[in-house]
Amino acid sequence: QVHLVESGGGLVQPGGSLRLSCAASGTSLTFYAMAWYRQAPGKQREFVATIAPGGTTNYRDSVKGRFTMSRENAKNTVYLQMNSLKPEDTAVYYCYTALSGENYWGQGTQVTVSS
Repeated sequence: QVHLVESGGGLVQPGGSLRLSCAASGTSLTFYAMAWYRQAPGKQREFVATIAPGGTTNYRDSVKGRFTMSRENAKNTVYLQMNSLKPEDTAVYYCYTALSGENYWGQGTQVTVSS
């Protein structure tokens, strides 16, 4: 069983920055890919970023150059550094991983970009 807990969301002005964290418990995630998704009101959940066990990252086009995903295996934690935030980044952000055929999601953290 894996338990994921996100933190770091909040209200920020356009152009601002936030760093989201996702702490895992229940198993070591060192050898597993991790991902961030987001869901805006009235929209489907969408992929944001992923990081492989070796550290290779991949991003959706709209966040490339602004968001950076990283992992700290010693803390069993992944991060999403979000810079130059835009109102369209407003959403609930979820941490995700899949182990042994099971999907695991965190509870989500709200990010609101507004002046």
